[in-house]
Parts: sequence; structure tokens; C-alpha cells
Amino acid sequence: MSGAQERVTDSLYGLGWATVKKLPEPVAQRLGRTIADTVWKRRGKGVLRLEANLARVVPDATPQKLAELSKAGMRSYLRYWMESFRLPAWSRQRIKDSFAGQDLHHLTEGLAAGKGVVLALPHMGNYDLAGAWVTTKLETPFTTVAERLKPETLYDRFVAYREGLGMEVLPHTGGSAFGTLARRLRAGGLVCLVADRDLSSSGVEVKFFGETTRMPAGPAMLAQHTGALLLPVTLWYDSSSVMRGRVHPPVDVPETGTRAEKTSVMTQALADAFATGIADHPEDWHMLQRLWLADLEHFEERSA
Repeated sequence: MSGAQERVTDSLYGLGWATVKKLPEPVAQRLGRTIADTVWKRRGKGVLRLEANLARVVPDATPQKLAELSKAGMRSYLRYWMESFRLPAWSRQRIKDSFAGQDLHHLTEGLAAGKGVVLALPHMGNYDLAGAWVTTKLETPFTTVAERLKPETLYDRFVAYREGLGMEVLPHTGGSAFGTLARRLRAGGLVCLVADRDLSSSGVEVKFFGETTRMPAGPAMLAQHTGALLLPVTLWYDSSSVMRGRVHPPVDVPETGTRAEKTSVMTQALADAFATGIADHPEDWHMLQRLWLADLEHFEERSA
């Protein structure tokens, strides 16, 4: 991305945060649906990739069904963005009333035990809203990691946005964040990590909807290093204004095996929990990038 493109991107996000949050709720909702439907009709790379990913999730879906799912998926994705632009202007009560969770006792009991908790999530629903609910309703601050974006000013916008919601945000620069996360957990704190895509060399290979991909080792390694509870979480929307979520049962550390073997088993358990939630609500999984290794290898072969 050129310097000019970066400045345009940053300006567009800045316009969204400055303007969309001031719109009346019905207007913002209509705007989000209109943008989503327009992007979907254009059948760009992101929409086509979303459909290809959903074809793994719903393997018996007809082309018409996949198109319906991708349209609903784009509406869900734009709902995430519209909420995110407006979230800083929401009252504390609005935030408290905008999320309803299942099996929250896994989280609250884990926090009460004082050994630290790692929440691992896929790209579903609106994890920023879920995080704001945690800091507001549960009055529990937490630490997360953000990928460094270009331009740097855009990254700074996202950090300021999430810090304004009560989160501590660390940059994802190699393994430098790991030590800070471990210290927070050893002090009994909460760490939240998006953990369904890691195509780097450090990612752990897992089977996901029957094919191989890589997911981050961090959540499993943090649980092993610190004794923290590792909890998968999935999020989704329904027809109401309230986002739904489920805290899945804890992922236990295996009693035997090397550290790498334990990490592999635990990361596969996370993948399985993610797959359960995604299969139930595929339209709320916002994966518009290549995920499976077969797709990545095919892309590299065509680019060679």
C-alpha cells in the first residue's frame, strides 16, 4: 500500500468513527445493510473468498445457499463495523444490555479462582462489543493483542478505541507480548485473544472442517506456562439488537506429552470448539481471507 493509499484508508476510518456514531440508530443500521449489499453484489475478492470458506463450513450447500450465506455474512460484517464505530458513544447501560451469554459461569468461576483466564475467540460477531461488556458489566479489565496496521496512525486509532473501552492493548510484534500476557495471567488477570488464523511459521497445524490450517500457539502455551484457564468463546447475532455468545468448557492441559505435543492437542481442541460455534452460525464468521493451507498453496502456485 502506497503512502497516499494509507492516508486515504486512515481518513476513511477516521470519518467512520467521527460520523457514523452520530447517526440515528435506524439510519446507521440501514447504511450498514446498504453498504453490505452493495459490496456483496459486486462479487469482489473478499466476497468470493468468504463463499469459498463457507463452502467448507456448509459442504452440502447449493450455490444459491452459499450466496445467501455470503450476503448474510456481509451484513453481519458491516453490523460489526457500524457497532464498532458507534460503540464509544454508547452509555454503560447500553453496553451492558447489548450482550447475552450462555455458560458464563465458566468465565466468572475461572476469574474467581484467581489463576488467570485466557479467552480465545474466532473472528465471529463483534469481539470488541463482547470485550466492552466484560469491562463494563463484569467490571473486569483485560489484556489483548493487536496486529500492527499500516499506516501507523490507523493502528493508533484502533489502540485508542480499544483502550477507551477498558482494554489493555499490546502490539503483536513477534513474541514480545507473550511475557506481558503471562505476567497478567499469573496475577489472576484476564487475557482475550482472537485465535482462528495464524499462517506464520509458528502456527500450529489443526484439522478444521476436515482440512488443515494453522492457528496460533499462544493461547495453549499461555495456559501451560501460567496455569491459567483456557476458554473458547463463540459469538453470533440474531434478529434482535443483542449479540449472543457462548463460553465453551475449559480446554485442559494434557497430563502427558512434550510441550509441543500438549500445545498441538490444546489448539486442536480450540479449533473443534470454534468449529461448533461457526457451524451453528456460519453467517457470523467474518473470514474474508484465505485460511486453509490448500488455498494458500494453490495461490502461491498460481503466483509463481
